[in-house]
Amino acid sequence: MAEIAVDKVDALKTADLHDLCDAADDAIRAGGGFGWVEPPPRDVMERFWKGVLVVPERVLFVARLDGVVAGSAQLVKPPRNNEAQAHAAQLTTSFVAPWARGHGLARRLTMAVVDEACAAGFQVLNLDVRVTQEAAIALYESLGFRRWGTHPFYALVQGKPLAGHFYCKDLQPAHQPPAL
Repeated sequence: MAEIAVDKVDALKTADLHDLCDAADDAIRAGGGFGWVEPPPRDVMERFWKGVLVVPERVLFVARLDGVVAGSAQLVKPPRNNEAQAHAAQLTTSFVAPWARGHGLARRLTMAVVDEACAAGFQVLNLDVRVTQEAAIALYESLGFRRWGTHPFYALVQGKPLAGHFYCKDLQPAHQPPAL
C-alpha cells in the first residue's frame, strides 16, 4: 500500500525542491500546468517555488507519495490593503503529477487548503480551473465548491482559447450566500 501525506511547508530541502519541479514539469506536460503550457527552464521553475516560500500571503502544501513530492497546492491570502475582500482566500497552483494520480492526493491537498483557510478565519475560498480539467472539476464540486461563472476566453493554449470555470466555497455553512 502506498504511503501518502500532505504537509504544509515553509522550507524545501534540495531533494524536495527537485521532486517538486519534476512533478510540476510532468503535470504541465499532461495539461495541468497551473498557467504554464510548456515546462519552463529548471532555473525558472526553482525560482518560482523559492519565491512562493518568501511571499507572506502564500501557504504552500506538498503531497507526497511514498516520501516523494508528487504535487502541491497553495492558499493565497488577500493583501492587507484589501479590506473589502479580506474575508476571502484563494486556492491556486493545485496539481498532482500524472504518475501519482489515483491515490487521493488531490482530495487531500484540497482539504488541507480548506482546513487552513477555515483555521485562518476566512469565510470564502475561491478557485478557478480550465474546463478541460474534468477530474479537478468533479473533485471541487464533490467538495461543495459552487460554480458561479465561466469565462469563455480564460486561457490561450497553442493559439486557441479555452474556457475556465470560477468556483467559491462558503466556509461558514450557517451563512446564507447570495443567490447567483
